[in-house]
Amino acid sequence: MKTISMDQIRFRIAVDADAQGINNLVNSVYRGEHSKRGWTTEAEMLGGQRTDPGQIRDMIKHSGQVILIAVIGENIVGCVHLEKKGKVCYLGMLSVNVNMQGHGIGKLLMDKGESYARTSFDCIQMEMTVIGQREELIEYYERRGYRMSGEKRVFPQNDPRFGIPKRSDLYFEVLIKDL
Repeated sequence: MKTISMDQIRFRIAVDADAQGINNLVNSVYRGEHSKRGWTTEAEMLGGQRTDPGQIRDMIKHSGQVILIAVIGENIVGCVHLEKKGKVCYLGMLSVNVNMQGHGIGKLLMDKGESYARTSFDCIQMEMTVIGQREELIEYYERRGYRMSGEKRVFPQNDPRFGIPKRSDLYFEVLIKDL
């Protein structure tokens, strides 16, 4: 694994021109054979896409939503989607290039996202959903201060925009963190 210097990384808000790069990153991290090199893969549970460029563009254009990206040179190496929902900010689509995982980029993106939610969205709490069967991912978020709320949500079984389930028991755990 190549050593990454944190001073190489720039963080910024995504613009429309970033949509395809973000799409490529997110799908490579969560789905397909390439994703299996990283620890965030969902490839064993879901096939198909995680997102598409149109969905990314909608997020970028929608007021009350931003995608923060981590860039090295001209390459998008990480991203996180934030959506204001009253005093709660939804955090989703946290992605780091599988070849750069384990260097703290995800932690930095979460820190930047939480700060953005507090200062720009005036939110008091973060919320996210994690596939309930992803225990190691839930544990990662718990180490970052998130806690399970006790709420579970239905996973969309028949919406290929979110992937094609390979099992019928998928559900979301709702995690929260006070800001």
